[in-house]
Amino acid sequence: MSSASSGPVVLVGAGNMGGAMLSGWLKSGVAGSSVVVIDPAPSEQMMKTINDAGVTHVISAPAGLTAGVLFLAVKPQVMDGVLAPVKATVGPETVVVSVAAGKTLSFLKKHLGEAAMVRAMPNTPAMVGRGITGAFANARVTDAQRELVHSLLRVSGPVEWVPTEADIDAVTALSGSGPAYVFYLVECMAEAGRKLGLQADLAMRLARETVAGAGELLHQSPDDASRLRQNVTSPGGTTAAALSVLMAEDAMQPLFDKALAAARKRAEELAG
Repeated sequence: MSSASSGPVVLVGAGNMGGAMLSGWLKSGVAGSSVVVIDPAPSEQMMKTINDAGVTHVISAPAGLTAGVLFLAVKPQVMDGVLAPVKATVGPETVVVSVAAGKTLSFLKKHLGEAAMVRAMPNTPAMVGRGITGAFANARVTDAQRELVHSLLRVSGPVEWVPTEADIDAVTALSGSGPAYVFYLVECMAEAGRKLGLQADLAMRLARETVAGAGELLHQSPDDASRLRQNVTSPGGTTAAALSVLMAEDAMQPLFDKALAAARKRAEELAG
């Protein structure tokens, strides 16, 4: 994979998500010399990655820098203050990619002007190369730019392009925030095990490895989640007894419906 011929990949923000993307780019063959990182205070580990790869690191956008791809990997709460200083890096051939939840293309256009733009929503398993990203491109994005953005996002896992920008808020609610739901599931399982009499640390190990293993089985198996669930569930057995509670009419599904609706609503509120 190569970077944009029209300019470097400019990464604004090298925190957890931006840092994971940068590490993935470098591992996939992007030359460090073709990447510029704008971040006032990267972590010590990230600075080592930057220095070892020959990536250019700056605290703010230098004069005369024009990005091939401007990758905005900062939290939505600070996006307003970030955009004005990097506006000058947006040229006629630049494609802007934002991974900030809730921040719309119209918001970006207001601050950066007319440009090819992509809203993307990765998730934190990107840090171990096992994320998934939803993405939407505006009409200014060319086929070549879309292909380039896809290749940059793909380093952390599959990329799903959605047909409307509104879908990105739903993606945010489902997969963007989804890892937290899974981690909380582990906490709940472990606590339930503790209440059954297991030592707390043992209950946590059992819950953690069960969820991690089930996830890996789901990843490797050609069967869908419903089939895998049925494979574990013997009629009249212990799993069936537990599922009769979890799959009750007022149990997990309506709870997830409510939870994801709340997450999407919050994403819409973050639009600003």
